[in-house]
Amino acid sequence: MAPAMVLGTTHSPMGIRILDYFCNRRGLIFITGFNPLFSTRIQYPVLKMGINASEDGQSTSLYLEKESKEGQLIGFEENGRIVSEKEGEGKDKKLKAESDFNGLELLEDDLSWEVQSAKDYMDRSKEFDRQDSGPPRWFTPIECGRPMKDSPVFLFLPGIGGTGLGLMRHHQALGRIFDVRCMHIPIYDRTPFEGLVKFVEDTVRLEHALSPDRPIYLLGDSFGGCLALAVASRNPAIDLVLILSNPATSFGKSQLQPLLPLIEAVPAGPHSAIPHFLSTIRGDLVKMAMVDVAEGLSLPDMVAQLSDGLVALLLRLSVALSKIISKGTLVWKLKLLKSASSYANSRLHAVKAEVLVLASGKDQILPSMEEAERLRNTLPNCNVRFFKDSGHVILLEDGINLLTIIKGAQVYRRSRIRDFVSDFLPPTLSEFKRIYDQQNGWFRQAVNAVMLSTMKDGTIVRGLAGIPDEGPVLFVGYHMLLGLELYSLIGAILREKKILVRGLGHPLLFTKFSESYFIDPPFDTIRNFGAVPVSPSNLFKLLSRKAHVLMYPGGVREALHRKGEEYKLFWPERLEFVRMAAKFGATIVPFGVVGEDDIIELVVDYNDLMSFPPARDWIKLQDTKIIRLRTDLTGEVANQDVHLPGLLPKIPGRFYYLFGTPIETREKKDEFRDKEEAHKLYLYLKSEVENIMSYLRKKREEDPYRSLLPRALYQATWGFTKEVPTFEL
Repeated sequence: MAPAMVLGTTHSPMGIRILDYFCNRRGLIFITGFNPLFSTRIQYPVLKMGINASEDGQSTSLYLEKESKEGQLIGFEENGRIVSEKEGEGKDKKLKAESDFNGLELLEDDLSWEVQSAKDYMDRSKEFDRQDSGPPRWFTPIECGRPMKDSPVFLFLPGIGGTGLGLMRHHQALGRIFDVRCMHIPIYDRTPFEGLVKFVEDTVRLEHALSPDRPIYLLGDSFGGCLALAVASRNPAIDLVLILSNPATSFGKSQLQPLLPLIEAVPAGPHSAIPHFLSTIRGDLVKMAMVDVAEGLSLPDMVAQLSDGLVALLLRLSVALSKIISKGTLVWKLKLLKSASSYANSRLHAVKAEVLVLASGKDQILPSMEEAERLRNTLPNCNVRFFKDSGHVILLEDGINLLTIIKGAQVYRRSRIRDFVSDFLPPTLSEFKRIYDQQNGWFRQAVNAVMLSTMKDGTIVRGLAGIPDEGPVLFVGYHMLLGLELYSLIGAILREKKILVRGLGHPLLFTKFSESYFIDPPFDTIRNFGAVPVSPSNLFKLLSRKAHVLMYPGGVREALHRKGEEYKLFWPERLEFVRMAAKFGATIVPFGVVGEDDIIELVVDYNDLMSFPPARDWIKLQDTKIIRLRTDLTGEVANQDVHLPGLLPKIPGRFYYLFGTPIETREKKDEFRDKEEAHKLYLYLKSEVENIMSYLRKKREEDPYRSLLPRALYQATWGFTKEVPTFEL
């Protein structure tokens, strides 16, 4: 007997975490309306289903009673044992401790979480293939665990299959930050689309009444996307966030719609061709099977394991579909899809909610890429993420991390207004490895950054020992062309010091405009690793939380410098960051970095583009659409025109970083309130950054491993994990 998930009915009290249920090989026991912390006399029916039900196929009901007497029933332990009120006193303390859970920890080891696959989905779906004709209901998967305090409600609206298990690969991750509930539509339920909309709408309105200032999330998978849009159109005043995975609003263009008259002509009963057809178009089976392939295998072993997984998956899929897809059921579901698509499309104009669309490029059921563009152009607040190599059932595929997508797309918040500081969720271990070891590992190896820091006594050392462990800390330094130094800087500090540096970035990085020109928005990673829009209020919040903050006074002008301006600072005469740091007693660390001229050559700069009329007109047009900074300044430091320069790569050289002597302001708070004293510190920081870069440019000439070939030979001899030497300190 093992805990797995709990199902509630339409009459279950909402807002209650149902923690456990019994499951054995003979069937499920659904605990309906069970509250492990109830204190009044209530009867709770326990619905036994499957082979354990009575012989005539009808369900049997048992009842549990709670009376306000000492020692009576209060709930179940994780092993299913009923505990008394007296025994439960200690457990109340445990529950209270769990309720203080704050969500994800920095570099939390999510790689150790149990990985669910499409095969697990098929196996679990068998438990739902019962002679159950409804009604629809919600359930909370046990693996979601207990969410962090004040977590928003997250309602998963399934595809046309209706099991509600399509989110199972993401239960553990989402359960950390959301109160997850999944909708189950029994296979023989015949509730019309309007009835399903009303069912979801009732839950949404009740949750809104309980927490009016907290958003409610609706994740609609295919058919569920139509449900989510329909509910949003009928409730524009409720703060809803919609995540639509290949929404079925494009059903009118689907290859399934012409099948309806053909299927109606098929004789009654299961038809063997239907499951095989559906299994070929349901999703990318290879990517779904890859979930079960272990990492680190040799190519032959990986191919063998993948082949075994594909065979097992196809067998499960064919058997599962042949059991549940009869002619009547399939005709009903196709008609339900058609009505859902028509209903949602007729009300798109009324949708005011925040929307994120996940669109697959290899969806063989729906034209999802085209539909995503249509929705982005139709809905007022809609962003899109494209997955060009994914199939229709994207949520079951390997390599898709829904939590990472939600964080990168900036749709996670716990109140009506998104707070980039308090709503931030730190990167997990898998996210760190994916970005720094898999996706950008080649760049890290190519530039092979040398990290140097300065101790309090002025000694320069290899590594980051000179960087303070305790915050608040404010890093100020030079911004390379296009911010090329960011990946190595943030990654090295996170890897060595276990400290996440929160960068202050241009507001452009956090707007819908920045995503409109990219199939894969490049700024999601920056957001996932702690960047926030640059503003006095965000700097104030971060320093007040004792964070390590990264700031570039040179801004866009420095990051988009012209030819011949490498290592030149464009700092405006503004002292706010110095006085803000002093207010919180922050330690200021000046730093410099060199090496951009060893990996790229700037061939077309801003001046070249402005001399070409079409390019000039385009730059001026785009600048009218973005937030302008430094509008009260004049001269070059005020030139914040955003453009894309022309670059040519070089055979990679090496990056060199040096963090200067930490400057403590804690003992000089009052002194730096004076404008003149703050200005002196500002000038010192600027000159220190310039001196650091001069030092690095000189010393790199002494590095025998500055070029790629000597480094490659060294690593081939001593191994790629061996640190490559550099110049003498």
